[in-house]
Amino acid sequence: MNQKTLRSNLASRRRFLRGLGVSIALPALASLQPRTVLGAQPAISGVATTESGAPLRMAFMSIPNGVQQDHWFPTDDFQLNSTMEPLSGLKEHFQVISGLDHINATAGRDGAGDHARASATFLTGARARKTAGNDIFVGVSVDQLAAQKVGQQTRLSSLELSSDLIRNSGSCDSGYACAYQYNLAWSSPTTPVTPEANPRLVFERLFGSGDRAERRKNYELRQKTQRSVLDFVLEEASDLQKVIGVEDRQKFDEYLTVIRDMELRLKAAETHNQLPDVDQTTPAGIPADFGDYIDLMYDMLIVAFQTDSTRVATLLLAYDGSNRTFPQIGIREGHHHLTHYQQEPELAKKVAQIDRFYIARFARFLDRMASTIDTDGNSLLHNSMIVYGGAIADGNRHSHDNLPVILAGHAGGKIKTGRFLKAPSQPMSNLFVSMLDTFGTETTQFGDSNGSLSLT
Repeated sequence: MNQKTLRSNLASRRRFLRGLGVSIALPALASLQPRTVLGAQPAISGVATTESGAPLRMAFMSIPNGVQQDHWFPTDDFQLNSTMEPLSGLKEHFQVISGLDHINATAGRDGAGDHARASATFLTGARARKTAGNDIFVGVSVDQLAAQKVGQQTRLSSLELSSDLIRNSGSCDSGYACAYQYNLAWSSPTTPVTPEANPRLVFERLFGSGDRAERRKNYELRQKTQRSVLDFVLEEASDLQKVIGVEDRQKFDEYLTVIRDMELRLKAAETHNQLPDVDQTTPAGIPADFGDYIDLMYDMLIVAFQTDSTRVATLLLAYDGSNRTFPQIGIREGHHHLTHYQQEPELAKKVAQIDRFYIARFARFLDRMASTIDTDGNSLLHNSMIVYGGAIADGNRHSHDNLPVILAGHAGGKIKTGRFLKAPSQPMSNLFVSMLDTFGTETTQFGDSNGSLSLT
């Protein structure tokens, strides 16, 4: 088979796959035409449980544009400031941490683009390559490192959610690819894990489509379709192997890693074939009100944890740089715009109101987690580690030191809560090292870490 015929066959297969709503990208092989690399590291079995034997969960929520500094941090004796007041009834379940930095989000030699860098660095601790092309490169994110080690224990190795737009192509922030700004999870330095923004599709991924009586049948049909898609991909890989040059072997190995990962994920789904029967109706779609939208995505996360469909998740509340307005709380100026006018007291108060809006939604989520009983009689929140924050501190200065970070949950009793932890200045990656160790996926280094942060 010559290359022209091969390309024609590959194109035909891709048209079929797109018709099924599936997109598989090829690596950028010199032997063929350049394309975006899509790779993933193989999953490794591990343990993500508490001492009681209940599942241990790990989740990350990202807020945009930093916070209004004067209204954020609590007092030394953990009296909450006005922004965090909605969390006042939940103080025993979380800690506020100061002193954490993401130096790789700073400009360095790369110039403008702090919002894209912040998003890319937040969960990776790595510096994003400044490019708007296909050669994106940053690092593996903490959630995906955990998922690759423990993901085979659940039907979904991880769950990626967003309550905002999704863009993975083009340039979005001063010469940085949109993929950096709209994704939190990275399964490899070149591969963002695109979040799902439609709560209905999230629910159907977790429990199947249709009404309660139809979900099992539709779920099994979807698994058969996925198996058929994988067969097509395997055939495509076999044909590719016949024509690539020696110089492309490494990139092709990355592509094969994707396929192996797909096989592992599908086998895991088939192993965990006992679909949870939840007494919930399928969401209609994306709510018109942004607060309701966030609440619904949080609810999807709760039910995913409650049914042990996954133990690792991310939720992008809004992309960094978002200029969303908040008419529901009387703010019609854009969020990003306001952060650059905080020298005006009235506008600074509006930024704090927006910060409080996001915190109120987070408080509702934590309250529901705290009131949901887990398999060991404790709450879901007791058996979780949940990071809320971002990689920009002051939205006006685009600073990346002393970041806004909340760590909620008790990790089954392994970490201390109910405090303001004033840590010495250090990489935020040190927190991730500690979380990975607590999760049972021991590591001595992550991102730009230079140690670990004591959580006890």
